[in-house]
Amino acid sequence: MNKNIIYHNPRCSKSRETLALLKERGVEVEVIEYSHTPPSVDELKKVCEMLKVKALDIIRIKDKLFDELNLDVSDKRSEDEWFKILNLNPSLLERPIVIYKDKAIIGRPPERVLKIIG
Repeated sequence: MNKNIIYHNPRCSKSRETLALLKERGVEVEVIEYSHTPPSVDELKKVCEMLKVKALDIIRIKDKLFDELNLDVSDKRSEDEWFKILNLNPSLLERPIVIYKDKAIIGRPPERVLKIIG
């Protein structure tokens, strides 16, 4: 990923605050509303690689949908299975995720993005 990106949910206050912070700092980012344009499995893998985390670490496990899908963190699923679940259910994606100059961070709280944008 060579461009600056924010995986954004406009209904999420933390996502809106993070986007505003980026704009205030003059950081140009491509805004991807992941609920309308879900990241592919390959994109999700790349994001996790950049974050140095596993798929489960970017899934909102306390989300109501997680329970509705009968998912559990102790499920014996492969990484690929978790990525596929996330791709098919993008609302489970932790938000916002910012990619800036080949670095990535979850913007919770929004000020965390300052670690990668300087």
